[in-house]
Amino acid sequence: MESFRKNQRVFWTLASPGSFWLLFFFLVPLGIVWMLSFGEKAVIDGKISITETEITWTLANYVRALADPVYLVIIWKSVWISALATILCLVIAYPVAFVISFASRRWQPWLLLAVILPFWINLLIRTYALIAVFRTRGYVNFTLEWIYDALWLDRLFGPFEPLELLYNDFAVVAGLVYVFMPFMVLPLYASIERLDRSMLEASLDLGASQMATFLRVTVPLTMPGIVSGLILVFIPCLGSFLTADLLGGTNATMIGNVIERQFKAANDWPFGSALSFLLMYVTFGILALRALLTRDAETRA
Repeated sequence: MESFRKNQRVFWTLASPGSFWLLFFFLVPLGIVWMLSFGEKAVIDGKISITETEITWTLANYVRALADPVYLVIIWKSVWISALATILCLVIAYPVAFVISFASRRWQPWLLLAVILPFWINLLIRTYALIAVFRTRGYVNFTLEWIYDALWLDRLFGPFEPLELLYNDFAVVAGLVYVFMPFMVLPLYASIERLDRSMLEASLDLGASQMATFLRVTVPLTMPGIVSGLILVFIPCLGSFLTADLLGGTNATMIGNVIERQFKAANDWPFGSALSFLLMYVTFGILALRALLTRDAETRA
């Protein structure tokens, strides 16, 4: 690092391409969308334009988003669905990451490959695959019906009634867990892999039970990975719209679906931009809270 600071020409040569890309293809478009959030549809010849937008620096879009009960309900629903999916990811991913970390060196690469393998398949295809799993005559209901008939329950309770697993909140949560599970497993694996296992052995030798060792030693030491995984899963879940659109339909609308429709169907870019930046403000708040908690933990240490 010191050599880069001494040789400014080398530093800027290496930093310029990435900085240019970040500036013109991320920060500039983001700034345009931020300005649009303070705009409204332009009035041309006394009529409200469908396509033109005028930046008036009004807060009406934010007031509308925060004051309208319809959008508040959707935002709250998006938060609790995202939180539930994140918690389920943590509960499922922690044992998986633990098994991978404690597996032999021979099997670790293959287990990690199994975790990231879904990334090799397009998200749209994976979501349509879940539709085939959850639909009325899908694989889940087909399996349950086979078990139901095999146990002769149809003779006691009548024919099997397929479960409604699609186009509801359950399908959305299951889809989000399936899609974002690797984002929870990988940071947990990295944190558990760096864990000093001698501390676990010391805790057990001193008489602590397996559960006490897990709660008082393992979890605190892997907390950075837990926090990183929670952020990496919760934030994308909050802004997700494809999974909710295909698996939830009209019965499980999330804020991401509302934003997508504002930009496309409603053609109300200012209001869609305001909703987008409300999510971004929430994201910044979560990241600031994480930084504050990390700083407090380092101060106590």
